[in-house]
Amino acid sequence: MLEINGSQKSGSGTILRLSIALAGILGEPLHIYNIRQRRSQPGLRPQHLESVLTAAKLCNAEIKGATLGSRELWFKPDGIRSGEIKAEIGTAGSIPMLLLTILPLCTYAKDAVSIQVVKGGTDVRYAPTINYLRYVLLPTLGRMGLKASLTIQKYGYYPKGMGEVLLEVQPCSKLIPIQLDEFGTIEELSGVSVCTFLANRKVAERQAEAANRYLNSQGYRARIQIINDRSNPIQKGSSLVLWAKTSTNVLFGGDAIGELRKSSERVGREAAENLLREVQAQVTVDIHLADMLVPYIALAKGNSAYLARDITNHIDTNIWLAQKILGAKFQVAKIGSLFRIEKTAA
Repeated sequence: MLEINGSQKSGSGTILRLSIALAGILGEPLHIYNIRQRRSQPGLRPQHLESVLTAAKLCNAEIKGATLGSRELWFKPDGIRSGEIKAEIGTAGSIPMLLLTILPLCTYAKDAVSIQVVKGGTDVRYAPTINYLRYVLLPTLGRMGLKASLTIQKYGYYPKGMGEVLLEVQPCSKLIPIQLDEFGTIEELSGVSVCTFLANRKVAERQAEAANRYLNSQGYRARIQIINDRSNPIQKGSSLVLWAKTSTNVLFGGDAIGELRKSSERVGREAAENLLREVQAQVTVDIHLADMLVPYIALAKGNSAYLARDITNHIDTNIWLAQKILGAKFQVAKIGSLFRIEKTAA
């Protein structure tokens, strides 16, 4: 049985999410305790609980301790199934974070998997936006052989949520390692600016204009798609994701969300600043993609490598877990102002 202490490293939900995913892939029972020990509200919150329950459906798993607030969980998987699965968060808890739990599992299903997630947040604080997953993470995983698509049926924001998405994944018999060692030159800056039931205030347009004002001041300009969404009359909100593509097939992004008393102009500038921080550092993955890719390069046979501008708690935690659970070998080296993260062949 895999024994994981959730208070180690970041002490956050990433330990729960990745432990569940890797245990399911290996087909090994998991006991995890001190779940989210270092968070202000330790234990399972609604989005974490639904992530566990959805993973259990995917893995035909027996579970014990899967209740709100629980700090200890037993998860006994029995093979990864295919077909259609529905998940319901019931709050504005992050849909993208739930998807990050189950996507590695879907990779190893025998046939196609379709996950419908309802009543959650697509664009909420402390989580990637749904369009970041759609335009940055999934295309990168596509290069590794994983074919997946996201359909956003309803956007959802804090505090009511009510967002809905459909994730469809084709199984991948073998993940392909990636080598991202050169930044190259910028060939494309793009983005998607979304607002829901805020078209009368031109929120999506103002976000995009503010982003491009800041990008222009640094010598860049992005082509930003404007979406005046009307999918969710219960909860207004907005988000902006920007991404860059380079001559060496590097793809990375930066995003921001609208919040109460946060101007559209501030959202636009924040997303632009997040993207330009990566551009100016000449990374090959952004700071968030760097931690999301760890389980996939750990599972891929052969060497993978990429350059990030820092080693965050999430990156450090994911590497630690991949080494502990999978026995993967990682090397992190400082190269100039960047960090080269390499998974070496066993």
